[in-house]
Amino acid sequence: MATNLKNLSDYDIKTVPSAKGMKFGIVTSEWNSEITSALLKGAHETLLKHGAKEENILRKYVPGSVELTLGAQFMAEYADLDAVICLGCVIQGETKHFDYVCQSVTHGITELNMHYNIPFIFGVLTTNNQQQAKDRAGGKHGNKGTEAAVTAIKMAQLQLEMEDLENE
Repeated sequence: MATNLKNLSDYDIKTVPSAKGMKFGIVTSEWNSEITSALLKGAHETLLKHGAKEENILRKYVPGSVELTLGAQFMAEYADLDAVICLGCVIQGETKHFDYVCQSVTHGITELNMHYNIPFIFGVLTTNNQQQAKDRAGGKHGNKGTEAAVTAIKMAQLQLEMEDLENE
């Protein structure tokens, strides 16, 4: 569904499993920091709201959105995590750089999902302008960071359920 038809922070709380005992990584791009800081706040608060403990949330920063993939890979390799949330913001400019960055980070996060045994969550805004980004980072369309955290909890729970099936 298009974001302009949905508030990213609206969800049925009853559909979100408890995050108690789960460990999360959040890797955040420093580029467009006004936006990415708001995304991080939304993700962090949502994880806590659903029972994750502060000490079970690892937060790290990378310079830009392209670096999210390697930052997330480092988290997967060096920390025992149930999911990694990747937060960034790419705003359309006057050159094709936007297309290359968006393609790179999308492909990179997809590849991580295929090669590691934990979920990597795509929480990267790809907007036409600064206002659209603000609207999706705590503005009139809610917060993509909140949505990413809910997705991380649900995917981590799915993995736990699948592992339980395997062990039956």
